[in-house]
Amino acid sequence: MSENTASTHVIGFRAAEHLLQARDPRGAIRLLDPVIDAHPENTAARLLRARAYFHGAQLRSAEREFHTVLEREPDNAYAHFVLGRTLQRGSRTEEARRHFRLAAALDPRPDFVEAAGFPV
Repeated sequence: MSENTASTHVIGFRAAEHLLQARDPRGAIRLLDPVIDAHPENTAARLLRARAYFHGAQLRSAEREFHTVLEREPDNAYAHFVLGRTLQRGSRTEEARRHFRLAAALDPRPDFVEAAGFPV
């Protein structure tokens, strides 16, 4: 992406979503990096990049990005849930449980409640 315009970044973001759906997390990250460089406050792009890091097994990068999202949106249940999955995948069960519980408390979706270990 040579142009640094808002429309170019929107296109990059949408293309990154498609790449992640197509199971190309590295390609998604490559498209998201310039978007986030130009718009570091864009939480949606950061959340998408965190998911791409997670799916690409870059757990430390995913964790760092999820924490950035949660600093800005501490009530983002989905970010807590996927951070919990990231920590769980890294064998950090107790830390993961905390985020699963926060996710379930913020949004009692069945998958969040189940991950938190709350009775259904």
